[in-house]
Amino acid sequence: MGGEFIGVSILWAILIPAAGALVISQLGRWPNLRETVTLVTAGALLIDVMWIAELFSRSGGGGLTLWEMFPGLGLTFTVEPLGLIFALVASSLWIVNSIYSIGYMRGNGEANQTRFYVCFALALASTMWVAFSGNMLTLFIGYEILTLSTYPLVTHSGKPEAVRGGRTYLGILIATSIGLLLLGMLMMWNVAGTLDFTPGGILAAPVAAGDIDGRMIGLLLFLFMFGIGKAALMPFHRWLPAAMVAPTPVSALLHAVAVVKAGVFTVVKVIVYLFGVDLLAGTAEASWLLYVASFTIIAASVIALQQDNLKRRLAYSTVSQLAYVVMAAAILAPISIVGAAMHIAAHAFGKITLFFAAGSIYTAAHKTEVSQLDGIGRRMPWTMGAFAVGALSMIGVPPTVGFISKWFILQGAMQAEQYVAVAVVFVSTLLNAAYFLPIVYAAFFKDPPDGEQPDHGEAPLPIVIALTTTAAGTVLLFFLPGLPLYLAWQLGTGG
Repeated sequence: MGGEFIGVSILWAILIPAAGALVISQLGRWPNLRETVTLVTAGALLIDVMWIAELFSRSGGGGLTLWEMFPGLGLTFTVEPLGLIFALVASSLWIVNSIYSIGYMRGNGEANQTRFYVCFALALASTMWVAFSGNMLTLFIGYEILTLSTYPLVTHSGKPEAVRGGRTYLGILIATSIGLLLLGMLMMWNVAGTLDFTPGGILAAPVAAGDIDGRMIGLLLFLFMFGIGKAALMPFHRWLPAAMVAPTPVSALLHAVAVVKAGVFTVVKVIVYLFGVDLLAGTAEASWLLYVASFTIIAASVIALQQDNLKRRLAYSTVSQLAYVVMAAAILAPISIVGAAMHIAAHAFGKITLFFAAGSIYTAAHKTEVSQLDGIGRRMPWTMGAFAVGALSMIGVPPTVGFISKWFILQGAMQAEQYVAVAVVFVSTLLNAAYFLPIVYAAFFKDPPDGEQPDHGEAPLPIVIALTTTAAGTVLLFFLPGLPLYLAWQLGTGG
C-alpha cells in the first residue's frame, strides 16, 4: 500500500511546482500575492517530499509507470535513497531561496520578476522529475526540461553579456546531452535491453554473456560522464562561469538547488544503478574517470584562486566541488559512495550560503570584486559571518557538514588504496583555504580603503534571514546529519 501512495506522492511533487508556475504567471499585477503563492507552493512541495520520505521509510520503495513508450521502457518514477536526498535538498532550499529572491529582486529593482518566479517553479518541477526518475530515459527527459526552463533565468537581464552567457549555457548543455549522453543511452539499451535503474547495475549479464568487454564499458562510461554536462567535468565546464551573468538567486539555483546537483546526481546514479560499482571496479578501462575528476578539482581550484570577481571565484569553486562528487563515485568504494551522496547535500547548503552572501554584498554595497571587500564585515557582520560558515564548509572544517562528506570521501580513498585521490583531497583543501580565507580575513580584520565612508548596513531583511538560515543549516547538518546520512549509507552499502 505504501508503494502506491509513494507513486501518487511523486506525481504531486512534480505537479505542485508546475501548478504553482501556472498560478504565478497570472499574478504579475499583484506582487505580494505572487510571492505569497511562491512561498506556499515551495512549502507544499517540501511537505510532500517529507511525506515521500516517511512512506519510503515504511515500505522501502515504490513508484509508478505513466506511459510505456517502448516495450519494457516507460515513463517511470520511483523513489530510492539518492533521489530522496536530492529531492529533500532541492525542496528545502527552494523555500529559503524564495525568501531571498523577494529581498534581492525588490532590493535591486529587477525587471521581469513574474517570469523569474515562473521559471524558478518550472525548474523545481523538472528537478523533482529528475530526482524520482525510475530509468535513464525518464531522467533524460527531465534533464532536458531543466536545461530549457533555466535558460530564461540565465538571460534574465536581456543584456548582451547575458545573451552570450545564455548561448554558452544552452549550447554546451544541449550539445553534450544530445551528442554524447543520448548516444550512450542508445548503445547501453542495445547491449543490456533496459535502461532501468537497478541495484548492482544492468551490465553484469551482458558481460557474463560476452556481449560487452572492457573497451566497450570504457567507451560507454566516457559517453555518459562527458554527456552529463551539468556535472561540469573539464573541458565541458565553461557554461557554469558563463552563467554568472544571471541574478544571484539564479546563480544559487544553478549552483546549489537544481542544475549542477542534477548533474552530479545523474553521475552517481549512472555509476551505481546502470554500470554497477563492482563491475567498474573490475574494469581497467574505467579507471580514467578518477584522474579526470582529480584534474578538474585541482585545475578549477587554481583558476578560482586567480579570480577577483567574487561570483566567478565561487563559480570555479563549484566546478571543483562538483568534481569531488564525481571523484568520490569513481573511487568505487562503498564509503566513498556515501561521501559522494553526502557531498551533494553539504555543497548545496554551503554554496548557496556563499552566493546569498555575494548577492547581499551587491545589494547593500554594490561591490562585486574580492579586492573591494576590505572591512566590509564591520558593516555587514551577518552577511560575512554566514560567508565564513559557508567557506569553512567548502574547505571541510568542523563543525560544518562539509567535513563529514570529505571525511567519508577520504576514508573511501584509503579503503580502496586510491592514493591519488587522497593527495587530491589534501591539496585541494589547501587551495580551498587559499581562495576563501583571505576574503574572510579582509572583511573583518582589514580597514576600508582610505577615504571610503560606507553609508550602508546589511541588505534587506529577507536576504539576511535566508543567508543566516542556510549558514545555520550548514552547521546543524554537522551535528544532526540524521536522514541524509542514513539515506547515503543505504545507497553506499546497499542497506
